[in-house]
Amino acid sequence: MEWNRPLVIADRGLNAVTRDYRKIEVKPYAGACGAEVDGVRLSAPLDDETLAEVKQAFLDHQALFFRDQEIVPEGLKAFGAHFGGFLSHSFVDGVEGHPEIMVIVKEPEDKHNFAGTWHSDMTFEETPPLGSILCGLEIPEYGGNTLFANQYLAYDMLSETYKRMLDGVNAVHGGELVYGPQGEYAGSDYKKGHDGTGITIAEEANRRYVHPIVRTHPETGRKALFVNEPFTVGIEGMTNDEAEPILRYLYRHATRPDFCCNFRWESGSVAFFDNRCVQHYPLNDYPGRRRVLWRLTIAGDRPF
Repeated sequence: MEWNRPLVIADRGLNAVTRDYRKIEVKPYAGACGAEVDGVRLSAPLDDETLAEVKQAFLDHQALFFRDQEIVPEGLKAFGAHFGGFLSHSFVDGVEGHPEIMVIVKEPEDKHNFAGTWHSDMTFEETPPLGSILCGLEIPEYGGNTLFANQYLAYDMLSETYKRMLDGVNAVHGGELVYGPQGEYAGSDYKKGHDGTGITIAEEANRRYVHPIVRTHPETGRKALFVNEPFTVGIEGMTNDEAEPILRYLYRHATRPDFCCNFRWESGSVAFFDNRCVQHYPLNDYPGRRRVLWRLTIAGDRPF
């Protein structure tokens, strides 16, 4: 596409779903995806009607943002349990006493932030997660936003010819580029030893699984792109030379600014996003300042 030809997004892809809610207020945050939700205290029990409305808003907007929340492990896990079981990270340790909750820290002296690239969480698993809940504990006064990219839109805006080419094609996913012996985080002290089965972390990173490049969402029925640069390592049945230009194009296309929401964190903010149809990217634009998040990952309920 030429640089001076704007992308025209079909109305059906816009983040403009309107519903009559009785228990919560839902305000679209950006044109592509994301909504702020008021009227919910995540640390408190939710009645059935409120929970049903939160679940519908989650499907409609792909990423939900809650402000001024009390963030405690028990409350976070009680909220997350409404959506499924928990998936502990294969390569990163959790909070003491709460192994399901990761701590994501960037210290003032750190040059790089954790997972500082566009990605979907843990697609190197046989059953990738349903979604993730990020909680802002310590937030710099400016910077450190997180971008979210709507992968429904990314698929919708492909040409019909490209869609036909991708139909039925699987991508190969693994953790080797990040966590393997030669990976980006090789030697980093995120997790030590074995995974509990006698398999070393390096060996676990070399496991590979195949997932469709175009994934049909199990609840909405909509199609979404499902590849991401750190964890997609090839295309099933293709050589690396054949797969590389296809994947490079999809990585670039999937994260166009037109498909994105730019979420500004505050202490006490919570973001809950659908890993089945969203990629995200934490900005690293706050040198010399500390940023601390918690992440609870909701397990997927089926391979695909």
